[in-house]
Amino acid sequence: MVDIARPSQARKKKIRRAIYGALAVAVIALISVGVSRLKPAAPTVDRAVVWVDTVKRGDFTRQVRGSGTLVPEDIRWIPAQTQGRVERMVLRPGAQVTPDTVILELSNPELEQAVREAQLGYQSAQAAFTNKKAELQSALLSQEANTANIETQYKQAALDLEANEQLAKDGLVSDLQLKQKRGLSDDLKNRLSVEQRRLTITREGITSQLAPQEADVNQRKAAWDLRRRQLDDLKVKAGMSGILQVVPVERGQQVSPGTNLARVANPSNLKAELRIAETQTKDIHIGQYAEVDTRNGVVKGHVSRIDPAAQGGTVGVDVIMDGPLPAGARPDLSVDGTIQLERLVNIIYVGRPAFGQENSTVGIFKVLPSGEAQRTNVKLGRASVNTIEVIDGLQPGDQVILSDMTQYDSFERVQLK
Repeated sequence: MVDIARPSQARKKKIRRAIYGALAVAVIALISVGVSRLKPAAPTVDRAVVWVDTVKRGDFTRQVRGSGTLVPEDIRWIPAQTQGRVERMVLRPGAQVTPDTVILELSNPELEQAVREAQLGYQSAQAAFTNKKAELQSALLSQEANTANIETQYKQAALDLEANEQLAKDGLVSDLQLKQKRGLSDDLKNRLSVEQRRLTITREGITSQLAPQEADVNQRKAAWDLRRRQLDDLKVKAGMSGILQVVPVERGQQVSPGTNLARVANPSNLKAELRIAETQTKDIHIGQYAEVDTRNGVVKGHVSRIDPAAQGGTVGVDVIMDGPLPAGARPDLSVDGTIQLERLVNIIYVGRPAFGQENSTVGIFKVLPSGEAQRTNVKLGRASVNTIEVIDGLQPGDQVILSDMTQYDSFERVQLK
């Protein structure tokens, strides 16, 4: 038998392999493209651990909140009026005081000596004034006596002249004698006039001559009174009714004038000093309604003062109480305060998200009927303590997640279970 040569299949095999390879590459490419276009699987979030709220339409009140303390409106620091040493502590903080209640006593031997010297100086000036006044009174009496004597002589001379004039008419007195009588009378009249003017000057001069002596007496008396007041001030008094809050000195301590020795406050008239975040104070005004929570009751009040400058990122706001304070309210008690800014009518609003600020656009997960939550851009408006206005992106009835979802920032959807 003779073998028959078969035709070669190598070329067909190569073509077949090339086709299969091309198909495999195409399939792999298509699969890669399809996989790359697939969305990542949505992570699962437990619905019980997130805060879901429903968007509503209606009215709500804008509020800001801050914490603070109760402080007395009537506070009096009692400074030292003179230098001294704390000798005795009469009362301790917490005591009830009246204006004349002595809180502590100081001692100052130099001041006591100065009081005695001022008293002696005043008494010496008084004695000098009395002596000067007696001298002037004696001089006045002498002048009055001299004037009265001249006046008597003048009256006698006038009567004698009148008698001689009558005799002269009858020719019983010579003209020369009459002229002498008339001259004597005129002389005494002039002397009387001079003495009367001198008496007037003497009387008027008493006041001006006593003025320096009287001024010296008044000056020394004022110095003595000042020293006595300073001595009395060594017994430090409350000056008002209230509660003694602070006594920042100890027995034996040396104090100088102006040193604060005690603080007294009226505990029945308290106000709340709140600290509000500086970003939330732009709409706060004097007179706005406020509520203060003392943790033992809520008291109504109004804004009375706003600090002109921020400190530590907050602004101080004072709230005066309009109603009686609950039992247990006392100075330095920690409180929370809420201030009402305005009433917003017929707007769309939702609970305030953990990461949303007013007048901003944020991504919020909106809950879909399928059970998934999809990220939605929401434009927010004016904010309150717990609610915020929705300007765009949500409608009433929508449910959104308000919890912090920053860990899912790379996902557009989450699956709720």
